[in-house]
Amino acid sequence: MRKNNIKPLKTNTPIWVKKAGFFSVVVLCLTPFLSAPLALLAGIGFAWFVGHPYPQHNHKITQLLLQFSVIGLGFGMNMQTAVSAGKSGLLFTVFSIVGTLFLGYFVGKLLKINLKISYLITAGTAICGGSAIAAIAPVIKAGDRQISIALATVFILNSVALLLFPFLGHLFNLSQQQFGLWCAIAIHDTSSVVGAAAKFGNEALAVATTVKLARALWIIPLAFFSLLIFKSKGVKIKLPYFIGGFVIAILLNTYSPFFQSISSYIVYIAKCGLMLTIFLIGCGLSKEVLFSTGLKPVLQGIFLWVFISLVTLVAILSYI
Repeated sequence: MRKNNIKPLKTNTPIWVKKAGFFSVVVLCLTPFLSAPLALLAGIGFAWFVGHPYPQHNHKITQLLLQFSVIGLGFGMNMQTAVSAGKSGLLFTVFSIVGTLFLGYFVGKLLKINLKISYLITAGTAICGGSAIAAIAPVIKAGDRQISIALATVFILNSVALLLFPFLGHLFNLSQQQFGLWCAIAIHDTSSVVGAAAKFGNEALAVATTVKLARALWIIPLAFFSLLIFKSKGVKIKLPYFIGGFVIAILLNTYSPFFQSISSYIVYIAKCGLMLTIFLIGCGLSKEVLFSTGLKPVLQGIFLWVFISLVTLVAILSYI
């Protein structure tokens, strides 16, 4: 994916202060004392008031760290649970993706949003946030600004979801399975899905991670569909290979006594990695990112997000 053109926050804070504060929070993320919402808020506060000492590396490190963390979480699951969770979420996944794609097209037309920006926001909402945008953007040959606006819109809503969904889950008295399924379908990015589900409970985490990664596989058919719609030629489709690592981790934990004996340590490290990932996501939400997005793309993102959240919640409460 091309780099976005959003400039990093400039502050008067000395670089040594930025680095010291940054690594202090990094160490805190590796302890059990920092929850996902607090990690996110710490990152946003750091971006707004101190400034990221390594802004040019933030996106790449965040993506790699998330992928390794998700693979590590696979060592906390067994194959039977994963298959069961995948089956329960399949029907919801199909209808929500198709419905969101159609609705996103019409909302984008109504608000007169640039077609590629609208398509990227819709794809990110329908499947898996920034990962879907990163995969689809080169396929439709989106420009730097179009990618930046779509990513900023999705990241803003992800941050809200991470803070809001656990509260709503308790408010509606959702079970672990219900909440995990709702998170996987209604929250954009895998990082926020896992963060919200982990705060709710271990069973919710297992369901949410499995369903979300199964959902992420829909990037592949959507990428080929995008090739036809935008008539793109000579582009390569980026596949989410880390999902294979997640499946291998589940298999090893299910059938290997050795990995079963150390799985709790791997999962703990993965959860620490996830907290660090969420902190880094917060660090990327500077004032420049928020102010560069524009109102119409955010309105489209909010409308699609509220739609998929409400419809999914009603369906889950009715049938699960």
